[in-house]
Amino acid sequence: MKYRRRTEVNYWMSYADLMSAMLMVFALLLMFVILDYRELLEEKEKQIEEVVSVKTEIIRALTEAFKKSNMAIEVDQQTGAIRFPGSILFESNSAEISPEGKAFLQQFIPKYMGILLQDRFKDEISSIIIEGHTDRNGTYMYNMSLSQRRAYAVLEYIYSKEFPNFKERELSKKYITANGRSFSNPLTDENGKYDPDRSRRVEFLFRLKDDEAIKAIEKLVNE
Repeated sequence: MKYRRRTEVNYWMSYADLMSAMLMVFALLLMFVILDYRELLEEKEKQIEEVVSVKTEIIRALTEAFKKSNMAIEVDQQTGAIRFPGSILFESNSAEISPEGKAFLQQFIPKYMGILLQDRFKDEISSIIIEGHTDRNGTYMYNMSLSQRRAYAVLEYIYSKEFPNFKERELSKKYITANGRSFSNPLTDENGKYDPDRSRRVEFLFRLKDDEAIKAIEKLVNE
């Protein structure tokens, strides 16, 4: 009987020791997982900082370049989008670039492409987008067609024989595209009221290669 009791005690002690060891192993594994996850997050945060730094640098370069010129250009400080005065390129309901608009593009394009496609930035750039926008007159589909034709008219003019040659002309073809947005993104005046003249415009935007990955990382980090 004493032997049986001693065996039972030893059995329960062995079982308790086993469970303690398993809990310790689990705790160690959990600690390593947490450390690995923390290191992963730190690495991803570092990637975000690097990409944000590049975008900030590009936006700063664009702002400085066009601030010193006599060109009335808006640079969005969040996205880097370039906006022109509403009526400088097109008349209402027209996709034909005005003579003033052509002169404007001849000044703008070499400066813009020279900044984005310099050695410092060109390997970071994924795409350059010419984006057409309209005012609210007419239907959505009519304005979609009009905005697309406006964006394409700018693209076509840049690479026409009429347009003066610029250093990054051939290289820029690897990056540039054009699309229309109809009246889906209207602009306002300084009082916050809808401004049809500002809304009727073409914007130039750029995307970085890591933009989509960074959005996913930011979502992961913020969860």
